[in-house]
Amino acid sequence: IEMAGDSSFPDVDNDGSEKNEETVIVVNVGGVKQMFYGDNLNQYPETRLAELLNCLSGGYDSIFSLCDDYDPGKREFYFDRDPDAFKCIVDVYYFGEIHMKKGICPICFKNEMEFWKVDLKFLDDCCKTHLSEKKEELEEIARRVQLILDDLGVDASESRGKRCQKYIWKFLEKPESSYPARVIAVLSFLFILISSIVMCVGTIPDLQIVDAEGNRMEHPTLDNIETACIVWFTMEYVLRLISSPNKLHFVLSFMNIVDVLAILPFYVSLTLTHLGAKLMELSNVQQAVQALRIMRIARIFKLARHSSGLQTLTYALKRSFKELGLLLMYLAVGIFVFSALGYTMEQSHPETLFKSIPQSFWWAIITMTTVGYGDIYPKTTLGKLNAAISFLCGVIAIALPIHPIINNFVRYYNKQRVLETAAKHELELMELNSADGKATNSKNELEDLAREGKEAPFYNSRLKVSHSDTFIHLLSEDKHYRTRLQSCK
Repeated sequence: IEMAGDSSFPDVDNDGSEKNEETVIVVNVGGVKQMFYGDNLNQYPETRLAELLNCLSGGYDSIFSLCDDYDPGKREFYFDRDPDAFKCIVDVYYFGEIHMKKGICPICFKNEMEFWKVDLKFLDDCCKTHLSEKKEELEEIARRVQLILDDLGVDASESRGKRCQKYIWKFLEKPESSYPARVIAVLSFLFILISSIVMCVGTIPDLQIVDAEGNRMEHPTLDNIETACIVWFTMEYVLRLISSPNKLHFVLSFMNIVDVLAILPFYVSLTLTHLGAKLMELSNVQQAVQALRIMRIARIFKLARHSSGLQTLTYALKRSFKELGLLLMYLAVGIFVFSALGYTMEQSHPETLFKSIPQSFWWAIITMTTVGYGDIYPKTTLGKLNAAISFLCGVIAIALPIHPIINNFVRYYNKQRVLETAAKHELELMELNSADGKATNSKNELEDLAREGKEAPFYNSRLKVSHSDTFIHLLSEDKHYRTRLQSCK
């Protein structure tokens, strides 16, 4: 920082009583100089630039507590910070708000604001949204890294039962952890497919048998296969429940609820078949069993556990509730309007198929969705014109919200790939900087050191020596600031 103009700035040995509103300072940030007036800086006295107005009165200790270097001849102070971020931050002194330029990492910008002691409340709302999204990404990366580290670590203080529980959980929940775990995941996937195929094949009349009372039932062989699949699903669910670190969260998880819905009908049907006849009529028991067997279709959703594509699709649909709501609203308005018009226009024809407006809803639905079964159709000229307009409007109404839904899917899919790559990148950096900074290509080093009981210190030390621009602060308690100009990759 350099004094400019005719204003006199006191030397470091003066008492600093000459500070006034006409003081002009020049800030040198990363080789870029910029002038500031004291009256502007004094609007925010808690910021670092405002503290520069009276830092010289405290001597060199006070000066170097605020800057990286000082030239007493030029009376210039130097800051080894990002000049692009600084240009955005100084807007707070002139406009009262800060906008982050495109291309600047939000996390780095936040660190720059903390260095210059500018409160985050001055950051514009649009930039805060970008910052929160970046924080969520780093939290997700940190969570993935921590999960991997937890899998590699072995706490010697844990009991044998606790270690066995963690091993079973990793064995069943994380196929990438070992080769046997991948085999179990493949077997589970095959059992789901076999169970779904058996459910469908069992409805073929030629493969069914007739019991003593003349009722059709599934072939015993298919029934045995179904029983074997249910036994597998039951064992898998019970083992996962026992080994779960958080059983309440496990029970309330959506995918685990699906698992219960896929298993429960079998046991309820079995109970009703053997015990229900004593409590109710046989026909009622058979109807209840048939209704429960329909619930077996829930097991097809178990495939989502082993398919990242289905998980991505589910998340995209969850994030697209607004667009889906717009689609339903467009269709609902169109169905009501065109069904009412169709009913009114078709009343003049003696053989009209439009008996009422609620009955016309079915015609409007299949017309606007371009299905057109042909069971209900207009016979008058005006009715046909109304039908033509209705399916054209239906095509437009369906097409409008599709693009945002596709964008949500693509964005989430790409984001998951980026997060996975970033987590692996952090682990590689931690491994390369192990053994006191000596690079190593051993993939087993993390596991070996963890077995020695050095889990927590090892992890923190690896994170501290990581010089990646995607450094994760969330896994370390220490505060880190850049001392060299860096840009995020």
